[in-house]
Amino acid sequence: MTTNNPIQEQLARLPTSPGVYLMKDASGNILYVGKAANIRHRVRSYFRKKQKLLPKLERLVARIGDIDFFITASEQEALILELNLIKRHRPYYNSRLKDDKTFPYLKIHLNEDWPRVQITRRLTEDGSRYFGPFASASSIRQALKVIKGIFPFRSCSITITGTLPRPCLEYDIHRCAAPCISGTISKEEYAEIIRQLILFLEGKQELVVRKLKNKMRRAALALEYEKAAELRDQLQAVERVIEYQRMATTVTGEQDIIAFTQDNDHAYIQVFFIRNGKLTGRESFILQGIYSEEPEQIMASFVKQFYASSPYVPPLILLQHSVEDKTIIKGWLKAKRGSQVRMQVPRRGNKKSLVNMVAKNAEASLEQLKIRKSSEPVTLKAALEEIKRELNLPRLPSRIEGYDISNIQGKLAVGSMVVFNHGRPRRADYRRFRIKSVAGADDYAMFKEIIQRRFGRFKKSDAATSDSWAILPDLVLVDGGKGQLNSMLEAMRKVGAGNVPVVGLAKKNEEIFIPKRVKPIRLPRSSLGLQLLQRLRDEAHRFALGYHQGIRKKQTFASVLDSVPGIGPKRKRCLLKRFGSVPAIREASLEELSATEGMSQSLAQKIKDYL
Repeated sequence: MTTNNPIQEQLARLPTSPGVYLMKDASGNILYVGKAANIRHRVRSYFRKKQKLLPKLERLVARIGDIDFFITASEQEALILELNLIKRHRPYYNSRLKDDKTFPYLKIHLNEDWPRVQITRRLTEDGSRYFGPFASASSIRQALKVIKGIFPFRSCSITITGTLPRPCLEYDIHRCAAPCISGTISKEEYAEIIRQLILFLEGKQELVVRKLKNKMRRAALALEYEKAAELRDQLQAVERVIEYQRMATTVTGEQDIIAFTQDNDHAYIQVFFIRNGKLTGRESFILQGIYSEEPEQIMASFVKQFYASSPYVPPLILLQHSVEDKTIIKGWLKAKRGSQVRMQVPRRGNKKSLVNMVAKNAEASLEQLKIRKSSEPVTLKAALEEIKRELNLPRLPSRIEGYDISNIQGKLAVGSMVVFNHGRPRRADYRRFRIKSVAGADDYAMFKEIIQRRFGRFKKSDAATSDSWAILPDLVLVDGGKGQLNSMLEAMRKVGAGNVPVVGLAKKNEEIFIPKRVKPIRLPRSSLGLQLLQRLRDEAHRFALGYHQGIRKKQTFASVLDSVPGIGPKRKRCLLKRFGSVPAIREASLEELSATEGMSQSLAQKIKDYL
């Protein structure tokens, strides 16, 4: 790779010390910040002629007009400086947490006589306790909403003198002990609330439960029934939280579990916090600028930025992928914690199951995030306008119908029709079809049958009624390529619906096929229009597959029981309704079978003997 002479001269004069390098464009804007054990060797590696760089780095190198650097005493110092410079300058080519804001924390002002509990984004050495970080202010408010209903601490900033005439609404709804009013609570009682809160946030809920039970018993023995009832409600709230956290009982101690899923230039990351063997919380983060980066690079970028802002580092961190520069990062984390920190990528056992669970949560949460974003009116309008423009449609496709087929080598063949109205699913108009006229695995003929039946119903329907068959779509989408598209067109011409636009969306390369065009249309993966068509195609597939599986399940169930004497259609329906499957019947006891509607002891015995 060729470079201009000033850069070549700079490369030759770079130091061989550890440190941080800054790559700038011709205007002096910082494009990238990196660290290195040897600055000269690391920076020169970008400019070697035979070096094959990632596309992202090729674009970076093409824009470099100047190189600056900082020499440090060690790689660990370089790591810390790199983090600070990335946070300060937000270089375009560095992976970075979305918005790169300071994380919010829960702060307990232990240096005050009546400690407050508040949200803060600043960590200061003032004797307070901090819990977090949380991904957003909304997530920390949700946490506050739960714990304030259990521990009535104060969150206001007024000076406590005990001379106020009356408490605020928080006291009336049992969400504050009102230390601002003389005689409502003693300093020792309030301090006990704060101690229990800290134990709760540290994951030591069992200790809190024991203390609450003891206090409740003492209140009951002292005939303080109202106080005992309050403690009972508090105890039940804590126990509900503990029950929610049982999913983490397979692990012990304190650890964080980190996993992510990628989507184009973003990584959606989930961190589960385990304290004292229980899940005490989870947070989601978005890392942007990760296009073409390896999982090890993405994980390293997140671990560094997350723990740079975290007031607490656990002794064990479970990771979905290993990290780049693991030795350096471990040394840095050890210095932050003050003791050894293990970073593991589990391959089997409970720990691997836990990492898989976090990864699944990340995938599901990303899917929900995409659905929420794609359902916004502005997004849907832009997607529909893009579809109209790119497919050259006569009008905005307000109603789009999607079709798909599901079968096993032609057997139990079914079809589906799903409808999106103004970009949103209109489930009341969904329809499913049993294929009647096609023998064997002929998807083209099956599509023809579905289309003829659907648009045949259109011709018979009354447009003045609310019959959904009477509404013509603005666009028809079929799952497949040219073959499926041509069969749809032929069928629609036969039923007089040839003026309705039809396109095919092939899953392999996400190519859009339209009539009278040789080459397919390829929209970028970030295209809102393509994403809307993909959701419609996937929904049609899901609807067809669900119908097919239901029919297959019923037929398998019925065929197995057909050989049992005395079991007719009615009894089969009753057995299917109660047990759902043949394996469930096989495992059922004789008493359970005989208790089913229409069954007797002798028939139940026949079924057990047969199965």
